[in-house]
Amino acid sequence: MDERKEIERKETKSDPSRVGVAFIKYATILIIFFGILWFVITYIL
Repeated sequence: MDERKEIERKETKSDPSRVGVAFIKYATILIIFFGILWFVITYIL
């Protein structure tokens, strides 16, 4: 019975803070990438 409860708890566990952190990380990478790309196109080319 205890094993069953533990398995159910692990399956239903969701951590929205980890999703938020991943989204912020990838959004930051994209913003930096497009910023560098804009700089290269505007000032170097």
